[in-house]
Amino acid sequence: MSTPHTIEDFKYDNTEIVGIQSGGKIVRKVSIKNGKGYKSISRYHKRKHAGTIKKNLKTAEIQMIKLGKFIPGLFNDCKSCSKRMNNKTRKQKRK
Repeated sequence: MSTPHTIEDFKYDNTEIVGIQSGGKIVRKVSIKNGKGYKSISRYHKRKHAGTIKKNLKTAEIQMIKLGKFIPGLFNDCKSCSKRMNNKTRKQKRK
């Protein structure tokens, strides 16, 4: 007999790379291992790493991913952070 699968047995990794016109790209990652998971957004500008925002996944999000359901707006709370990250680097370049 097989035992029912729990969240701790579930492993998942997914990476999405989106190219932007001005030589940059955005990399979105979702990773789940041992019942814990995170989502991250990394920004690149002219082949240089501009920064990364990393947040923990909620248990409801992990359950939806395990069922194979689409989660609209999964990275919406990370986008505002990435805009602040770009403004910070621009201010540092002006000095």
